[in-house]
Amino acid sequence: MALPNYKELEIFNNISDINEEIFKLQKTLFNLRAKRAVNQAIKPHVFSHLKRRIAQLKFKKSAEIK
Repeated sequence: MALPNYKELEIFNNISDINEEIFKLQKTLFNLRAKRAVNQAIKPHVFSHLKRRIAQLKFKKSAEIK
């Protein structure tokens, strides 16, 4: 699985869409952390992919505000 690219964020045009996507990704990240805590099988690379995507969305959001 390749790391998410910034160019893929072109589909998000307004801040409300970006906020909604950030919320979904943070919820997914929380659920993965819960699974890790109870020793369920998870793929460790998904953590870095989700964190990277959240950071990209937050950057795009800050650029949209300016």
